[in-house]
Amino acid sequence: MSTFAFCDKSLPFAVRVKDLVDQMTLEEKVQQLGNLASGVPRIGLPSYQWWSEALHGVSDVGPGTFFDSVVPGATSFPTVILTTASFNESLWKTIGQAVSTEARAMYNLGRAGLTYWSPTINVVRDPRWGRTIETPGEDPFIVGKYAATYVRGLQDVDGFEKSKDSNSRPLKVSSCCKHYTAYDVDNWKGVDRLHFDARVTEQDMEETFQRPFEMCVKEGDASSVMCSYNRVNGIPTCADPKLLNQTLRGEWDLHGYIVSDCDSIEVMVDDHKFLGDTNEDAVARTLKAGLNLDCGVYYTNFTANSVQQGKVREGDIDKSLKYLYTVLMRLGFFDGNNKYESLGKNDVCSPQNIELATEAAREGIVLLKNDEHTLPLNSSNFKTLAVVGPHANATKAMVGNYAGIPCRYTSPIGGFSAYANVSYSMGCGDIACKNDSLIFPAVQTAMNADATIILVGLDLSVEAEGLDRENLLLPGSQTELINQVAETAKGPVVLVIMSAGGVDISFIKNNTKIKAILWAGYPGEEGGKAIADIVFGKYNPGGRLPVTWYGADYVNMLPLTSMTLRPVDSLHYPGRTYRFFDGFTVYPFGYGLSYTQFKYNLTYSTSSISIKLDKFQHCRNINYTDGIQPPQCPGVQTNDLACDETIKFQLAIQNIGNVDGSEVVIVYSKPPRGITRTHFKQVIGFQRVFVEAGQSEKVTFKFNACESLKIVDYAANSLLPSGEHSIIFGDSGVSVPLNVIY
Repeated sequence: MSTFAFCDKSLPFAVRVKDLVDQMTLEEKVQQLGNLASGVPRIGLPSYQWWSEALHGVSDVGPGTFFDSVVPGATSFPTVILTTASFNESLWKTIGQAVSTEARAMYNLGRAGLTYWSPTINVVRDPRWGRTIETPGEDPFIVGKYAATYVRGLQDVDGFEKSKDSNSRPLKVSSCCKHYTAYDVDNWKGVDRLHFDARVTEQDMEETFQRPFEMCVKEGDASSVMCSYNRVNGIPTCADPKLLNQTLRGEWDLHGYIVSDCDSIEVMVDDHKFLGDTNEDAVARTLKAGLNLDCGVYYTNFTANSVQQGKVREGDIDKSLKYLYTVLMRLGFFDGNNKYESLGKNDVCSPQNIELATEAAREGIVLLKNDEHTLPLNSSNFKTLAVVGPHANATKAMVGNYAGIPCRYTSPIGGFSAYANVSYSMGCGDIACKNDSLIFPAVQTAMNADATIILVGLDLSVEAEGLDRENLLLPGSQTELINQVAETAKGPVVLVIMSAGGVDISFIKNNTKIKAILWAGYPGEEGGKAIADIVFGKYNPGGRLPVTWYGADYVNMLPLTSMTLRPVDSLHYPGRTYRFFDGFTVYPFGYGLSYTQFKYNLTYSTSSISIKLDKFQHCRNINYTDGIQPPQCPGVQTNDLACDETIKFQLAIQNIGNVDGSEVVIVYSKPPRGITRTHFKQVIGFQRVFVEAGQSEKVTFKFNACESLKIVDYAANSLLPSGEHSIIFGDSGVSVPLNVIY
């Protein structure tokens, strides 16, 4: 082996990888194209299992990772939807760094791989989607920002965040953004992801579905992307050269490999029955489209035959292997990595990581209601607590899916027991809550306590991979449980909801006997401690909802399978997400209260930008509503502009209450009045800022004008409209005009 060029550390990766691939026979090559690469003992190449998961902690879902007596568990952070609710980019990255440290330590101990097929970065288009739990919510910019930040946390090696040659940039672990693309139907009324054809306009593709993946590749420099099961406009995503070769590899310059969702090629043949392809046709088609790795056995079983039948070239196999082994070279799979070789068992489930999991849950939890300033409770006044409901003793439910085995659990009962004497009553036998006989004991428990905490919501039996929701209500008799306990409880009643998607709790909002409501998502292994810390005031909540909470009748207005985000007037379909829906909401996107109050004062703002067009730059028409005269130059394609104009704003955030706290400042742009079929507003930036009581902190925002003010028209053109845009700072009431002049 010492004579093989691929073993020579002094040579560039590209030279070494080419030599490695050239050493193999065709039969040996195809055996490296599945998630379990068999290796080539003849040349000393070991086998490798590509499939590991690290969505919110190292998981044993993929066969590349396992737990045993040596490593019994790993830190299970809150699920992504709750972590996103913190709106804290530094937290997102720190979690990624902690997860990758545990992954490296487990790799050193022979319990994990180096390639992790996480995060999930699909936009939550509809509240019924079962995988909302895995995602960063409904806004494509926030989803993309989370993706890029978490990927950087997983992948970046200190000192090598950027490189002149990104294909040689070292990686801590490899991250994969999934599921590409327009994937958000799992199993709804007989329509499942293995058969679904997502019919999507180019406008929605450009504006919503593709944006997070573009940010993940360009800003996060992800080393892998996973294509999804579904078709998009008739073509399976894993067989679409426009999506893979042209876009991912070409326009976005992916530095890494493209992998299929597991058994996607088999799905293409057996479920989509795409073009009547044989197995050999299918592997040829996906290889040529740009799919490099098959999570499954189709590549390993049928690619050699496909070459022999003349359907695909051996050179296409070589190209895929080069992408794959370049990533493994960057990970140190061949050479080792001195920077991480000292990591071991003590770096998994460390006290620092367990505290980070607790802090992440605290930062994400959202205060939805707090009448009469009931929260926080004072432990001196509330010495006995009734803790009731199907989630009162939650453990496994708190970590959701792709969770592996947590280091430990702190249930809500465990968390509240640190503050008061707890009396526990189930109220419901499980989340389905079909047996109401357990409600009366919960009522009795609440009648004898200084305060009552009711913990209800959903779990993976209601919303999960492969399972979309049928409605937006609490299951079974949970509503009856809440009402009866609230009616008879001796002290104040606090409701805690665990869920990913929104729940129509209008009846609770208006119930004066329920003084406070918290949304806790699925808060991870330390969720019970985080909830109790907020209820008793050790932590001031500052999270914001990353999805809209619709009324229950929303699901009767349109099918989940309608992919459009804009309203469809002819079918009376409403719009989707805060950008296009203007109907009743239980709670809007970005909503969240605090134990203190904040005041915004704008101290600096850009009022206008003026762009002088040359003879090669042309004005484009934009449709306006009747009665509004369009500007002389309605807009210009951003591709035709230099797009180097920046807009800047500075705010003083003043804490005018008596409690220290963190404020999430979400900034939106709103297009000029009268433009048709565009968003009401869109998120362009956000910051979480800590402000001591009575103090003030300055926050500065700088935006690229094209990126932050653009609209996407019906033909998928990205346009910068002229006229008066508005910049809106959360729900603070601060909104400033910004004129774009051509």
